[in-house]
Amino acid sequence: MIPFSTYTYAENEISEEKKEGHPEIVSEAAILMDSDTGAILYEKNAQEKMAPASLTKIATAIYALEKGDLSDIVTVSEAARNVVGTRVYLEEGEQVSLLKLLQGMLINSGNDAAWTIAEYTDGNIDQFSKHLNEFLEEKIGVKNTHFTNPHGLYSDDHYTTAEDLALITNYAMQNETFRAIFGETELKWLGESWDTTLYTHHLMLLGQYPYEWVTGGKTGFVNESKQTLATTASNGSLNLTAIALKADFKRDIYQDTIKIFDYGFNTYVHERIDKNEVYQDKENVYTTNGQTIEVTVPSNNEYREELSDNGELQFFNEDRTYVQSIQLHRKPSEENISQHLKSAAPPLAEEKSEDNKNWVVNAFLAAGILVMIIVGVRKLKRL
Repeated sequence: MIPFSTYTYAENEISEEKKEGHPEIVSEAAILMDSDTGAILYEKNAQEKMAPASLTKIATAIYALEKGDLSDIVTVSEAARNVVGTRVYLEEGEQVSLLKLLQGMLINSGNDAAWTIAEYTDGNIDQFSKHLNEFLEEKIGVKNTHFTNPHGLYSDDHYTTAEDLALITNYAMQNETFRAIFGETELKWLGESWDTTLYTHHLMLLGQYPYEWVTGGKTGFVNESKQTLATTASNGSLNLTAIALKADFKRDIYQDTIKIFDYGFNTYVHERIDKNEVYQDKENVYTTNGQTIEVTVPSNNEYREELSDNGELQFFNEDRTYVQSIQLHRKPSEENISQHLKSAAPPLAEEKSEDNKNWVVNAFLAAGILVMIIVGVRKLKRL
């Protein structure tokens, strides 16, 4: 049993010396998250609302994958045909499968494919945006995201955060079809007006910024958002998601992504909380409810665990930055069990007392009847 005392870190207690080793990046916001445990391994302005550009399409893709059927054939509208920005040159009236639309949207960042997907799922862009936001909030748990379109073209009311984008990407990576398209480098495209080979825009996947463990990615750019980048990587032990937002140049955002990946892979490992582990504060005992739980911790074992008042087991780095938390289950104490039994005892005693009273009454009645029978028999004998 592990006892805990609660402790709150003060921001001004964090020394710059303890922050040594954290990568310095030029992107305005970024986050590195464990794709499996959700642990935050690095962050910079990760909760700041920003324009995501085409990283929006990650959300559009997973929403469509859960709502639609990959084999459905969709007819391209005039509005989709005329959408501005990057396209896969769909023609009005052209019929395309949902799978092909997803490929055109994620691999080649086709805005026309994204628009067509939105009309397929919800009929129009307004309804799509409404339902997409509900999906992201209710299913994934984002808190600072509001999308007004499926492609990411700039709008004042179209925003998200690095943290929310990492949550969306982690969720999407659980889908096999999404993972396959997200990691695709090229695809033969046979369209009504365009036969070509689509190539991913993500330069780490193409090898222009080599990274051995990269598994998928999506790029984005509009003038207001500047360069944006979502990337996943795996070394066989850790699966990581990196989001970088608002860099002036492509080289910067790729170098930033490589820096934070290197930091994550070199610094963290997985550990397991055994299903029999028990934690205790001054008043309560907590368990994992019979489950073995995987968590992400620094490989040098220099981290702190804290138990919150509501039973959350929280993990902090040595520099006091938050990593992740696990909700534990409160175990009833022996005192509570004893009180519960005592509170249940009086009704049982009353029931037994009432039963005894009934038995005595019944016994008297039976004795009276027996006496009457005996007297009656004697009278019969006398006759």
